[in-house]
Amino acid sequence: MSVRFVLTDYVEQALSSATYDKLEDGAFAGRIPQCKGVIAFGATLRECQVELRSVLEDWILLGLKLGHPLPVIAGIDLNREPQREPVGTL
Repeated sequence: MSVRFVLTDYVEQALSSATYDKLEDGAFAGRIPQCKGVIAFGATLRECQVELRSVLEDWILLGLKLGHPLPVIAGIDLNREPQREPVGTL
């Protein structure tokens, strides 16, 4: 049985569409086109990738908390209301 972690899958799919540019000063800028405002910078490509993941995670959590609509990525829709099981089923 395969276990799926929706939030992890969402982050990984979003990051797979990230674009990176090398800036004039040698630093890197990264962004995720579907996620408005998700942009990061780093002295190296790896630093930029790590920072972009952090920015994306914060952006998702803030969006969920404030009720902002998040883009559906790779069929993963974080905007749906969670389905809750009755306590007695545990």
